Amino acid sequence: MNTTAVTASPARAASFQPSVCWAEMVSHRAYLVRFAQRKLRDPLTAEDAVHDVFEAVLSGRAVFAGRAALRSWLTAVLKHKIVDSVRRNAHTDSLDRGWDEGADDGRAADSGALAVECPQPRPDQIAEQHQLLVQALKRIEALPTGLRDVMRLRVLEEQSTEAVCRELGITEDNLFVRLHRARKQLLS
Repeated sequence: MNTTAVTASPARAASFQPSVCWAEMVSHRAYLVRFAQRKLRDPLTAEDAVHDVFEAVLSGRAVFAGRAALRSWLTAVLKHKIVDSVRRNAHTDSLDRGWDEGADDGRAADSGALAVECPQPRPDQIAEQHQLLVQALKRIEALPTGLRDVMRLRVLEEQSTEAVCRELGITEDNLFVRLHRARKQLLS
């Protein structure tokens, strides 16, 4: 193992004198990998992030100024690498996920095609949800006035219990009775 000191580029080294010993930096590797695994929940991505930290230090893109403990500084650099990794992978879905479990979930394991489902609802699902919402709102409007008012204020407008009771001039117990009756009528 190389035990030479790690320093920054000549221009940066002039402003920051402290150097990091390679052996000292690598002694924190296990801690950094565990930290990254807790954040990323993927051992390979965690290893990559720690590798990126060491690469940044060795190339001089990250310079240890000695104002903090080495482990704290390395962890701070790692946090930035984790954020970069998450941003980089935010809009991609892994095609490997579920590939080996194909036979377990009812798909043919050797079908040769991997279906990647979009996490957003399909247009027909959106239309169906819209229709259900319209029907629910119509049923709420068809309730008797006292029940309709508590549903509108407490459930749809999400006003506090105190505000609804104050506006309708009723007690909390009466509010909860009305909500119960309204829900019961809507479900029947």
